Amino acid sequence: MEKQVGDRGSVTDRGGPVIDTALRRAFQAALGPDAVLDDPLQLRTYECDGLTGFRRVPALVLLPRDTEEVAAAVSLCAEAGVPFVARGAGTGLSGGAVPVAQGVVVSLARMRRVLEFDPEDRRTVVEPGVTNAEISRLAAPHGLHYAPDPSSQVVCTIGGNVAENSGGAHCVKYGFTVHHVHALRVVLPDGSTVRLGGDAPETAGPDLRGLFIGSEGTLGIATEITVRLLRSPEGVRTLVADFPTARQAGDAVGEIMAAGIVPAAVEMLDALAIEACEAAVGAGYTRGTAAALVVELDGLDEECEEQFRDVVAVCRRQGTTKIRVAADARERALVWKGRKAAFAAMGRISPDYFVQDGVVPRTRLAEALDRIAEMSKARGLRVANVFHAGDGNLHPLVLFDEKAGETERAERLSRDIAEMCVELGGSLSGEHGIGLDKACSMPRMFGEDDLAAMERLRKAFDPDGLSNPGKVLPTPRLCGEPPGRYRPHPLETAGVVERW
Repeated sequence: MEKQVGDRGSVTDRGGPVIDTALRRAFQAALGPDAVLDDPLQLRTYECDGLTGFRRVPALVLLPRDTEEVAAAVSLCAEAGVPFVARGAGTGLSGGAVPVAQGVVVSLARMRRVLEFDPEDRRTVVEPGVTNAEISRLAAPHGLHYAPDPSSQVVCTIGGNVAENSGGAHCVKYGFTVHHVHALRVVLPDGSTVRLGGDAPETAGPDLRGLFIGSEGTLGIATEITVRLLRSPEGVRTLVADFPTARQAGDAVGEIMAAGIVPAAVEMLDALAIEACEAAVGAGYTRGTAAALVVELDGLDEECEEQFRDVVAVCRRQGTTKIRVAADARERALVWKGRKAAFAAMGRISPDYFVQDGVVPRTRLAEALDRIAEMSKARGLRVANVFHAGDGNLHPLVLFDEKAGETERAERLSRDIAEMCVELGGSLSGEHGIGLDKACSMPRMFGEDDLAAMERLRKAFDPDGLSNPGKVLPTPRLCGEPPGRYRPHPLETAGVVERW
């Protein structure tokens, strides 16, 4: 699990609606007494997501069991003017599931049913608490699978994937969550329910389904998700290629894609990431190599073999020092176990770290890696790189030690890397979302008119601003604060003003 420090969001909010006894009893009547948590120790469990530097303790946590109970809970929130935050498994990495201090968390952990499964039409309808990996396990006996595969797929839920438009290692060929969801049943912020999308991949009219996916819980709560399933490929070939420099590995990615080859996955790990992964998993990566590419091809057997030979040739032209080909499914699984353990494995080589999620054009991948190395050296902090190289989705991990006073420097470096991605023509986020972490950087990517349009659209769904408030879009209160641990203003210390 990601280790982070800091109390950037730990100060209790003041001035909002208070959840009184009558409202608490109304929640209990609608959901049942065991579905309303108010014990302080239990509430602490929900104070943050995977980005643990932002923390707030909610007033209540609600545990609905179905769409009707979610709608009842949200209706009560709307009537009382109480903000709410939907939460899945809490594995997000942008502070998107951080509660509002005087609001409620609507946990979807109990909504884990598979409502429909139709292998002939290659679709299934699930509740948001079903994990990503469970869908593929359900489909596997029928020769099917669910394509998006975030590194946390064993524990992350499909509801969270919808909120963040998650991708994963195989997104370069198969796309993101938005490409694999046909329809959503959604509880809107006033408690009403609607169906977005349809049984077919495309429907007439505005694409409200696509609009909702990736909205980070700011437009409502998805309670039923219809996903499409794909045929499992006939052939799969996987290799790990070592390179003497990260730039050569990046150039190899560019040449592979320029050749018209579309791998199922192209992942890159640098020396620090390899060191951590090997310490944690022992997947057989070469310690000491500057960079390694994991390339996987799938499809028809003959096509797969031909393209695999072309990829090997590209790697050799770019100066690979070693090519390891997975001999069977067991070895392939071990390669991926090492790659997907990378974030958690960082605790083996650093007491603390921040993970970023910027995107750059593939043609500028090598330049981005050089820039990160320069920024790392200038700040005197190590940065481990492990990322989806095929679509330029970087995941630099800024390593630091809070006890050595490095937290603020690490936060600035992490923010600067994200904004550098925008400067190179990319994006602040590829799949982790904006949340609280990068809201203040949004003006670097969007103009005032763009942000105003987003705000108007958000208010069309949620005019009272109750659904996951304070996320994604910058606010003066949030962005006027310096990064790092909260520091009281001198007037606050003197008792002249109070923070709210």
